[in-house]
Amino acid sequence: MARPRGPLVSLPKALLPSNRAVLTGQTIALEKLEPKHAKDLFDLVGGDDATRTSLWDYMGDGPYTELNAFEKAVAAKSASLDPFFFAIIDKRSSAPTAGKPIGYLTLMRITPEMWGVEVGNVMYSPVLQRTTAATEAIYLLARYAFEELNYRRFEWKCDSLNAPSRRAALRLGFTFEGIFRQHMVVKGRSRDTAWFSIVRDEWDGSVKAALEKWLDEGNFDQDGNQKRTLQELRSEFTSK
Repeated sequence: MARPRGPLVSLPKALLPSNRAVLTGQTIALEKLEPKHAKDLFDLVGGDDATRTSLWDYMGDGPYTELNAFEKAVAAKSASLDPFFFAIIDKRSSAPTAGKPIGYLTLMRITPEMWGVEVGNVMYSPVLQRTTAATEAIYLLARYAFEELNYRRFEWKCDSLNAPSRRAALRLGFTFEGIFRQHMVVKGRSRDTAWFSIVRDEWDGSVKAALEKWLDEGNFDQDGNQKRTLQELRSEFTSK
């Protein structure tokens, strides 16, 4: 008797991210991180103030209190192929940071042979946190991974103690998959890792549609407040 096995996978070959890729949205654009971005980023995420150093609590590196050290780190990140770093460029014309980098994030653990990739190393400066642009950055990267690079699995992992990151993953449409206990040692501390993912069927179903509906200008009032939440919109598309 034949034992049960998974379905055969017949998908286009998954691709590596391109150095020339520019992912353009309404509020931000993603482009390859370059050494030239270091100074503007340092102005937002560097220094010894507690509000800056705390940004690095769950990151694998940092904090950076001196520009020179940060410039070296950005140069190394820009040369890396996996993780592949994208600078997040502010497109909001009314913002003081218009045209400048306001954060970065990566595609990492890039495994074309398994059609899997992870979003990670997410560094959102204070001017990016809890904004429409923060959501749009993940939308643009997910769309790139699924629709241009042909991946079928888009992962999100974080320290299990990082409650804001876990909430963000669920809000964006990722499914919680469990905890890898004593998974890593980061900066000398034990880390349990929370795993989340979006798979292709979910992206093509409710996740992409809800993100696009939420990001639409019609979903915000004149003061910039959302009219409907991502969760509400995702439930609506799921029930159709």
